[in-house]
Amino acid sequence: MVAGKGHVVVAMSGGVDSSVAAALLVEAGYRVTGVMMRLWAERASHGAPETAGAENRCCTDEAVNEARQVASLLGIPFYLVDYEDAFKACVVDYFVAEYGRGRTPNPCLACNRHLRFGRLLEHVRQMGADYLATGHYARVDRLDGPGEGRYRLRMGADPNKDQSYVLYVLTQEALRHVFFPLGTYTKPQVRELARQHSLPVADREESMELCFVGDDDYRGFLRRHAPRVVEPGPILDSAGRVIGRHRGLPFYTVGQRRGLGIAASEALYVIRLDVEHNALVVGPADELGRRRLTASEVHYVAGQAPAGPLRVQAKIRYRATLADATWTPLESGRAGVEFDRLLRDITPGQAVVAYRGDEVVGGGLIEGGPSRG
Repeated sequence: MVAGKGHVVVAMSGGVDSSVAAALLVEAGYRVTGVMMRLWAERASHGAPETAGAENRCCTDEAVNEARQVASLLGIPFYLVDYEDAFKACVVDYFVAEYGRGRTPNPCLACNRHLRFGRLLEHVRQMGADYLATGHYARVDRLDGPGEGRYRLRMGADPNKDQSYVLYVLTQEALRHVFFPLGTYTKPQVRELARQHSLPVADREESMELCFVGDDDYRGFLRRHAPRVVEPGPILDSAGRVIGRHRGLPFYTVGQRRGLGIAASEALYVIRLDVEHNALVVGPADELGRRRLTASEVHYVAGQAPAGPLRVQAKIRYRATLADATWTPLESGRAGVEFDRLLRDITPGQAVVAYRGDEVVGGGLIEGGPSRG
């Protein structure tokens, strides 16, 4: 970032991260504008009295007021942009549909791909602004080369807050126009910066729940919006014998042990979800785990797939530990990933994201497949 250059729009949430990102950009001499996306939230009209007055956590009235207060303190304009319908279509409906397929989705990926770094970035560019900035803990830099070079997406400096996993969907064009001002900071440093800038959100707590599920009960949400996907059914062992009843497949995930509601002589784990037969397949620990997976809808940050198999480290969930693997590009936007060891919680619908050092190579959505490999 070069002081005094350009107009930056900051996606604000009323939280400490985006507020400090805005403060750092103002301090660096940029012309800064704050925006907040107004997103869909469930309300009582959807047949659930307990959701009366529900708000999306990313844009509650309190969050809007706090973002406005921060913008006023920083002396920057602040606007709300209405993306309720787009959020419902691109994120909420996707979330429901994925559970209907027996998959466990990460809605943040859809939001980043279609809204934050899709529609919002396009809106920012139409405003005549040069960049969109967010409070994500990640880094972007450019490798000089022929033409304009290539942009890299890298892990944030704070390993406890790194958010590069949910940003693998970014294109080269998007990376050309985004800032992540917090990429070189730790969370404690960001809170201290908020205090130094006298921002009222310095100690605001973070929420790790789904932003559009007001009561934190995604199962209840699915019951209200897709009752057909939460029908009870049989629990089967790996030999196909019925050993119990499940409450609805979305209530379970691969590798789960607790809450199965069955008595057995040994610990049993969820091996897979059989959507076709509405069956939950369980087994002992030695039946759990895979070394291989196939990913679909693969996106490479560089804009093109590697020429052949690539040694990488990969994550299969946002909070997962990096695991050594070989990544092989396949046809039709797919990739095969073979890990050096068995992983017990490879879950269809989650993303697998590949890294070389701290650089993001790309990622895709985990498909279903055999339990062993």
